[in-house]
Amino acid sequence: MRHLISAGLAVLLLASTAPLAQAAQDMPPAFAGAPRVFASDHAGVFMGKKVAYRTTLQETILKDPKGQPAASLFSFSYVAKGAKADRPVVFVFNGGPGSSSIWLHMGMLGPRRVAFADPVKPPTVPPFALEDNPLSLLDVADLVFIDPVGTGFSRLLPGGKAEDFYGVTQDARATSEFIQGWLTANGRWNSPKFLMGESYGTVRASVVATTLMGGPMSPAGALGATTLNGVIILGPAFDMNRGGGAGDDRAALSSLPTMAATAWVHGKVERAGRTPESAAEDARKFAREVYLPALYSGEELPAGERATVAEGLAKLTGLSAQDWLDADLRLSLSQFGQMLLKDQGLQIGAYDGRYTLPLAASGGDPVADDPAMGQYTPAFVAGFNQYVERELKVKAPSQYQSIAFADVNSRWNWGPGGPRNYADDLATAMRRNPSLGVFIGSGYYDLVTTFGAAETVARHSGLARDRLTMKVYASGHMPYLGDDSARVLGADLRAFLAQRSRP
Repeated sequence: MRHLISAGLAVLLLASTAPLAQAAQDMPPAFAGAPRVFASDHAGVFMGKKVAYRTTLQETILKDPKGQPAASLFSFSYVAKGAKADRPVVFVFNGGPGSSSIWLHMGMLGPRRVAFADPVKPPTVPPFALEDNPLSLLDVADLVFIDPVGTGFSRLLPGGKAEDFYGVTQDARATSEFIQGWLTANGRWNSPKFLMGESYGTVRASVVATTLMGGPMSPAGALGATTLNGVIILGPAFDMNRGGGAGDDRAALSSLPTMAATAWVHGKVERAGRTPESAAEDARKFAREVYLPALYSGEELPAGERATVAEGLAKLTGLSAQDWLDADLRLSLSQFGQMLLKDQGLQIGAYDGRYTLPLAASGGDPVADDPAMGQYTPAFVAGFNQYVERELKVKAPSQYQSIAFADVNSRWNWGPGGPRNYADDLATAMRRNPSLGVFIGSGYYDLVTTFGAAETVARHSGLARDRLTMKVYASGHMPYLGDDSARVLGADLRAFLAQRSRP
């Protein structure tokens, strides 16, 4: 951290400039002059193909409704040298709201990635390591990582207002403005265009897909007519009102397959001759044929039938029948995470159920104390800073904000009526653009955005099923953690990009 200096003095420079420290003192602040840019040339081997590419860490100045500089947005672009104008380009972001793109950048898509010898036992103290990423999509597409305002190096400028950026509609407008500006600056309007969003990136991608097209009734009030070839969703979080309260059993039904797969991976249910896929399918069948009718009956369900249902749930999830009876046949994923390995004194991760930490001494923070996020985050943060400072040779303009909860997340404007099902936006985009394809990738062990919830949304939101691809991987909220799942996901994404990039 001693390499970071204040935003007022820091600049991002072209690789051919004078020594960094001297230039940093001579350059004016970004909003008083040209946006800051750092570019350097590299080469790597991705899926056996050598690619020479340019890395550009660039600042974009976003303006307020009066045309005054309001925010500084940073992006990382990886563009193949000599690429044709019709090479696919993927615009990438994570979620939160309030998260940077560090997870997809350093975990899956970037040319360099954090090195985990064991994906569920990552190093939690230095020294951390980076390694070449042979699974990056750079062999088939250019990549642009976007850090929304308030995350990464992106910041509000003096005079900029949080309410112009920290909200569903506002964020989508800023993201769309950036994408269209990038296409113009790089001469890529004729390139097949894709969005990739993870977690809240689901919402961003869905709303941006419609915002880019625009229309007289859109927030922009103009016809943007910018269409996409595809939208890729990982860790899908479409329905922000998934329910789970009294009388709403959607969460209970959609969570059961995740509980079953997670119980399988920990050996709490019968494993012989079974896989996480078969464990999940058994749970789907039980939910359709037994669990749904039982939940529908509610308090009218006879005691004998209630006991039978509880025994079935116990067989699937590794918890006791009494646990299910005590909870009126409804256990939340949070409760499940606390109970599954209670006999061993362990809690499983919400973001990835393969991870564990002791039940005792938890501080109760949903992220810092989560067994998954709490353990793999240090390597991402240190690895990213090492990558920028030591490998890209960039003196950072400020501390990189991986996730900004207090400044961004807590101030988020969900719009009239609050959070809703944003699959409706994506369905509208698919209707407006009959060539738009959608890819949804989930993790079997994701207890935050379950694959069951994604399947439920797909059945009820009007998404064009003939252009919808849904996959589930043996991983968690970030389905690329672990080379086995990352290789399968990478192959599926390459197939999707190739299919949707054809005329």
